[in-house]
Formats: sequence, C-alpha cells, structure tokens
Amino acid sequence: MYANLGMLQAVGVGIGAIVVVLVAIVLVAVVLSAIKIVKEYERGVIFRIGRVQGGPKGPGLFILLPVVDRMVKIDLRTVTMEVPPQEIITRDNVPARVTAVIYFRVVDPNKSVLEVENHVLATSQIAQTTLRSILGQKNLDDLLTNREQINEELQAIIDEQTEPWGIKVSVVEVKDVEIPQNMQRAMARQAESERERRAKIIAAEGEYQASERLRQAADRLESPTALQLRLFQTMGEIAVNQNSTIILPVPLDLFKPFLESQNGSSYGQGVRAARREEEKEAERLYEEAVGEATREVSSEEVPTEMPDGEPNR
Repeated sequence: MYANLGMLQAVGVGIGAIVVVLVAIVLVAVVLSAIKIVKEYERGVIFRIGRVQGGPKGPGLFILLPVVDRMVKIDLRTVTMEVPPQEIITRDNVPARVTAVIYFRVVDPNKSVLEVENHVLATSQIAQTTLRSILGQKNLDDLLTNREQINEELQAIIDEQTEPWGIKVSVVEVKDVEIPQNMQRAMARQAESERERRAKIIAAEGEYQASERLRQAADRLESPTALQLRLFQTMGEIAVNQNSTIILPVPLDLFKPFLESQNGSSYGQGVRAARREEEKEAERLYEEAVGEATREVSSEEVPTEMPDGEPNR
C-alpha cells in the first residue's frame, strides 16, 4: 500500500514538473514574440486590436503587448523588378515582344500596408498593363529610336498610379524589343539602302569640293615656274614611296622635230615653208631698217657755208 502511494506521488510530481516546464516555455515564447527589432532600412506598422498606432516605427527595439499588438515590417530599400515579356502590336501593326525593368521603393509604409494588399505584386501588375498600353500606341521606329522619351512617359504614368499606395517609381527602362525575323531582314535592307544613299551623297560632295580645290589650284599654277615647282614636288612625293615606275609629264613640243622627221609628209613641208617665209620677212624688215638708218646719216653730212663764203668741210 505504501509502495502504491509513493508511486502515485512520484507520478504527480512528474506531471507537475512537466506542466511547469510547458508553462515556462509558453511564457518565454510570449515574451520573445512581444520583443521586435526593426532594422535601419525597415519601418514597422503596429496594429493594436486591429487599429494602427500612429506612424511607422523604427529603427530600434520595441516591446509589444502580447496577443494585443501586431507589427508589420516594411522594407524601404529600392526594389528592382523585371517586368515579364509582353506581347504587343505597335501602331503600325508590327508584332513585338518587349521586356522592361522597373525600380521602385516605399515612401509611406502606412499606405503600403493599408491601401493595398501586396504592394510588390500590385506594382508589377500595373507596370505590365501600362507597358502594353503605352507601347501599343507607338510606331516601331519610335519604339527603337525614342527609347528615352518612352521610358520617361512610362515612369510618369506608373508613378502616378502607384502614388496612392505610398510607392515611388524612380526608373522604368525598356530592356529589349524583339521583332520577327522577316521584319529584321527588311529593316536591314532599308538601313543598307540608306547607308548607300549617304555614301553616294558624301562621294558627290567630295567630288564637288575636289573640283573647287582643283580650280583654285589651276588659278594659282598659271605661271610655268609654279607648275614646274609643283612637278618637282610631286616627283619627290613619289620617290619617297620607293616605287619602281615613275610617270612624268613631258611637253609635246620636245617631240615635234622627231614627229616631223618620221612623217616626211605635207605637215613637215608646210612647217618648213612657214619657217622660210618667217626668215624672209625678218630679212626684209632688217634691210628696211638698215636703209632708213643710212639715209639719216647721209642727210646729216650735207656741207654748209661759212660767213666769209668758204665752204665748211
């Protein structure tokens, strides 16, 4: 009988110890749950029996009332979110696949908790909708060239729509625009044609400027001496390149005697006759000049009379 009584006491003590341990564990858990630490980049929104207690709290250590208070922590750092690829049709009926990235952060923790259930998901959905809507109103050329203007327009629209949620959208960037392969080939042909057109225009402008410079150079080189100096300069430039062949311009007058001797035709005879006529004309002019000089000398030697009547010799 005493043995049974001792056994029952031992069991009672064991059960009591277990209960005490369980109560201690519960108390410790409750106390730990009442202690909250808010980091520097976080803010805490405290609800007491379902009602918000003032503005956001933090950073630091906070002790809440167990079971009565509840804290929701909000991260204030900038969130980088990639917008899933969106299938769009541009204003000129070209299908395209667009991806973008959006940067946003929470500026009002209370609004981000009270006004929207999940501010990250809500911002993602509004970004996708705005991306399809805005890019669908643009032409493909604008989408490829005016990327900065489109990014600013997207940022302004998304930021205006997320402002009531306490969200600030800082940057929206269109990352990539994918178009069909046939459209890429057509655009490549168009760009090639444009480059060829520009190359022809540039070549024509170069020819025009070169002709102007050549005309000015011709005006400067009217003197034979200047032309000869330019020839020597050109020869010097060619010699520097160590070329095996040098082509020099030679006046055609140097080859006329050889041409005349080889032809032996009326052309050479005509030239010789012209030279003989020139020589005869030169001799006639010389004789006339000599005759005039002789007559002037003879007229000066006529005798004159002296005052006493004797001739003066």
